[in-house]
Amino acid sequence: MKITGGAKLALAIVASSALAVSLLSPAQAATRSTIVLHDTNSLTSFNSGTPDTNLTINSKVGNLSGIGFLYINDKKNVIRNTKFGEFKIVKNKADDFRVEYKVNKGLVWSDGTPINGVDLLLSHVLSSNKYSIAAGLGDPDSDNVPAFNSNGYGGTYNDNIVGEPVLSADKMTLTLQFKQKIANWDLYGPGPAAVHSMVLIADGVKGLQPVAVNEKARDKFFDAYKTKNTAVLKAMGKVYSEAYNITEVNATTNPLLFVGNGGFTVESAVTKSSVTLKLNPKYNSGPALSGTVDTVIFKFIADGTAAAQALANGELDIYSGQPTADAVAALKKLTNVNLIGGINACYEHWDLRVGNAPGQDEYTGIFKGHGGKGADLRRAFLLSVPREEINEKLIRPINPGATILGSTFIAPGFEGYERLVANNGSFYYNGPQDQLNAKAARLIKKHYPSASPSNPLKVNVLVPGNNPRRAAEFALAKANAIKVGFDLVGDVQASWSPKIQLSKYDVQFFAYCPSAVTQAGSNSNFKLGGGNNRNGVNLPALDKILEKLQVPLDNKTYITTIIQAERIIHAEGLTSGVFLHPAVTAVNKLLKGIKPSPLSDDVVWNWWEWSY
Repeated sequence: MKITGGAKLALAIVASSALAVSLLSPAQAATRSTIVLHDTNSLTSFNSGTPDTNLTINSKVGNLSGIGFLYINDKKNVIRNTKFGEFKIVKNKADDFRVEYKVNKGLVWSDGTPINGVDLLLSHVLSSNKYSIAAGLGDPDSDNVPAFNSNGYGGTYNDNIVGEPVLSADKMTLTLQFKQKIANWDLYGPGPAAVHSMVLIADGVKGLQPVAVNEKARDKFFDAYKTKNTAVLKAMGKVYSEAYNITEVNATTNPLLFVGNGGFTVESAVTKSSVTLKLNPKYNSGPALSGTVDTVIFKFIADGTAAAQALANGELDIYSGQPTADAVAALKKLTNVNLIGGINACYEHWDLRVGNAPGQDEYTGIFKGHGGKGADLRRAFLLSVPREEINEKLIRPINPGATILGSTFIAPGFEGYERLVANNGSFYYNGPQDQLNAKAARLIKKHYPSASPSNPLKVNVLVPGNNPRRAAEFALAKANAIKVGFDLVGDVQASWSPKIQLSKYDVQFFAYCPSAVTQAGSNSNFKLGGGNNRNGVNLPALDKILEKLQVPLDNKTYITTIIQAERIIHAEGLTSGVFLHPAVTAVNKLLKGIKPSPLSDDVVWNWWEWSY
C-alpha cells in the first residue's frame, strides 16, 4: 500500500544474460557479490502504481531501481535523501501552505540523461483528479478508468493541492501549494519518473537513445503537460497503465521500459520464478553504495518450508515471507543463518464488496448496497470468520502474543489503541465463536429464512494462491461459515492482486502493507475515489470524517476521529482485521547490512549498505 504521489516505476536497463544459469549456483558463492532474496508472491508488474499492480513485491523491485527525496528506515523514520535534493516549507499560513523541492544538479538517469524538475511533474498527473479531468484524461471518481490508471488519485494530495506545481526558470525546483498544512506533508511530495522514456515508448521507439533525443522527448512531455495535450498524455497514460505489466524480461524486451535512477537496474526476469537486477554504473541519486553487492536476484518460492530448505542449501541469502509454523521450525535448525523476528506492519483482513470498482461490471451479489440487507449480510459474514481460531492455529505458533485486530487504522501497541477498540464498534465482532455464529445466523435468516447449513448462501471468495498459510486460513473460514448458512466458494488465483477489484468476487482476503506510518492511515480503502477503494464503498458521512485526518491532529482528537470512522465501517460490515503478520527474516550469516523494516519495503529499504 503506497501513500506517496511520486511515480516510482521499477525502471532499469535490460541486458541479455540468462537468469537460469545464475540460479543454479549457490548464493553463497566465493565471489560474494550476488544476493538472492526470497519472496512469497511473484512479480506481476514493473509498476506498482496502479490499482491492479499495487503489490509489495512489485514495489520492492521499484525500490532498488528508483529513489527520490526521501526514504523510510527500519525504525519507520523519514530520512531525507540530500544526495537527490532538498525540500523545505516556504510559506506556512493557515490557508496557504507551500513546499519547495529542489533537485540537485548533476544527477542522471541510467541512460545518462540529466534529471531535472520536469521529471517530477508526472506525480501531479498521477495524483490530481482536477488535472486529469482538465486534460481530458478522465474523471478518476467516475466508473470509467482514466488514461493514467493511477493508485494516487483521490487522496490527501488531491484534496489539498492548489492549482498546479510551479517550475522554476532553470527547471530544477518545483513548488507545491496546498490549501492548508497537511499531516505528514513531507510524504506527499513529488517523485522522479523518466518521462522521456515513456514518451519514446508511446512514439514506438524500441531502444535506448542519445541524450539529445531523450531531452527532446522530455520537452514533448513538458509541452503536453502545460497545454494539456490530451492525445500526447493519453498515449503516455497507456504506457504507464499497460506497458510495464510484464513478467518476462530478456534480450528482446524494450530497454526503454527500464530507465531508472536507483542503485540497480533490471537485467532479466522469468515469469513466476525470478527477477535479476544489476548494478547501475551511472547511479548518483542517493546514498553511496558502500557494499560489495553487484547483483540482486528475487527468487519466488510460495512454500515457506521449501524456501527454508533453499536457504539451508545456500540457494538463498535472505528468507522473508509469510511463514508457517513448520517453516519457522526448519529455519531455527539452520546454523548458517541469523534469524530475525518481530512484528510486521502488514495486516491480514477480509474485505466485503458493496458495489463495483471503477471500470468494472455492476456488482449484483448478496452483499450489494449500503445499509439494510447488504450491511446485515456483510456483518453476518464477518461474524462467521473464525478470527480466534485462525490466530490460535496459524499465527500463535509463530508469535505467541498475537491478538485479534480491533482496528484497520491503528495496530495494537500504538498510543490510543485500547481506547479506540473500546469505542469503535469492534466489540460487536468479539466473543466466543458459537455466540458469534448465532448472531450471524439470525442476521441471515432475517433476509433468507430458509438459509441453513444444508441450504446455504453461496459466497464467491478470491483466495490468494501459492500460499499454504492462506490456504489454511480459507479452510478454517469455510468450515465455520457453513455453520451459519454461508457456502464459501473459493477461487484460488496465484496472480490474485489484479483480480481484487473484479465484481465476481463477494469477498477478498489478503494483507495491506503500509509504506509509511501516516495519520491518514487506511482512509484510501474506504474514501470515495481512494486508490484502494476497490469494493465500491460510497459513504459521504464517512468521507467527511476521513477528510479530517488530512490535517495535523493531537492524539486525543486523532483517536476520536478514528472512532467515528470505524463505527461506520463496523456497522456497515466493510472489513475485519484478523492479525498482524509475524515477521520472520533469516539471513546468511556472511551478509552484512540487512535491517528488516516492519513496513512494505521490508529488507530492501537500505540496499546501498549490503555487503559480504
